[in-house]
Amino acid sequence: MSHLFDVYPLYDIEPVKAEGCYLWDTKGTQYLDLYGGHAVISVGHCHPYYVDMLSKQLHAINFYSNSVKISLQEELAEKLGELSGYPDYKLFLVNSGAEANENALKLASFHTGRSKVVAFTKAFHGRTAGAVAVTDNPSIVAPVNYNKHVTFLPFNDLDALEDGITDEVCAVIVEGIQGVGGIQVSSDEFLQALRRKCDQTGAVLILDSVQCGYGRTGKFFSHQFSGIHPDLMTMAKGMGNGFPIGGVLISPAFKASYGLLGTTFGGNHMACAAGIAVLDIMKNENLLDNATKIGDYLMAGIKEIGGYKELRGRGLMIGIEYGFPVKDLRNKLLFEHKMFTGVAGANTIRLLPSLALRKEEVDIFLEALRVCLSAELKEVI
Repeated sequence: MSHLFDVYPLYDIEPVKAEGCYLWDTKGTQYLDLYGGHAVISVGHCHPYYVDMLSKQLHAINFYSNSVKISLQEELAEKLGELSGYPDYKLFLVNSGAEANENALKLASFHTGRSKVVAFTKAFHGRTAGAVAVTDNPSIVAPVNYNKHVTFLPFNDLDALEDGITDEVCAVIVEGIQGVGGIQVSSDEFLQALRRKCDQTGAVLILDSVQCGYGRTGKFFSHQFSGIHPDLMTMAKGMGNGFPIGGVLISPAFKASYGLLGTTFGGNHMACAAGIAVLDIMKNENLLDNATKIGDYLMAGIKEIGGYKELRGRGLMIGIEYGFPVKDLRNKLLFEHKMFTGVAGANTIRLLPSLALRKEEVDIFLEALRVCLSAELKEVI
């Protein structure tokens, strides 16, 4: 009898129904979802408009290859350009964040004719060959994953950029906010210095916005707080609200040619329908504004409770670092208070809820956190 390849530690919970910010398991137990399956659920589970769009598309045509015209791709590109503030950038559609980063790195290398790449400490860009090479986690880099062309510089260290980025560098890849790295926010000064240094050396600046993009911070892309314009931006996660889709936004400086890039499933009819539905909902329900407003409310509540070592993030991308391992705290929130959260490393709770999160749901979480944290601190003491 065949079994799954056992690479995921699993909770003994099976969600079978979802709506808004809630999940229900096989036993009918309701959970508040403050993690969205790694920042994927951007507009809420099973949003009626989203469900209707995908249902209609499935009954019309669900797939054909990129050898034919798919007008949904053009609609998605136009709406994405408008809402993101990058109407002059071109869109290449793929299936995941790792694939988006692979193609961004390849484009940068084609464009410059160079091969060296600069990434940063605690970076996570994916698990495929090119993406994992620029990921700062040796435990997931296999011997076959060549990474001798990559230099890791200290994150948010302006001084390290002077000698670390030379005219031999093809690309600099950085997350606007490091997700797996612990919700570490790229400072505005750091991103501005990166832009200047890339301009000086001819290196391509890639902003990995897979987790921190798509309105999560209250701006469409987190780097927009700094006022810079990257050469390439990669996206996935919340782009399809659960349907696999990713993309690269590409500066007008890059020229396309037939065969330069390619993908079988990228930009398929169903993925585009999902992507369009997400953008329509974000615009019509003002979810960027909601991410700012509810994010500020959530942060203020966490500050009032206190007990943490450091609070980091923007909008609805929040990391709460404590002076103790958070495994028990997370388990209490899940099993005693029925709410999903995430972690980043041993000591940081990671919150990545739907951008449609409401104050009443924040209040439920804050009360649970207050109770759990009080019990946790008593045990630590």
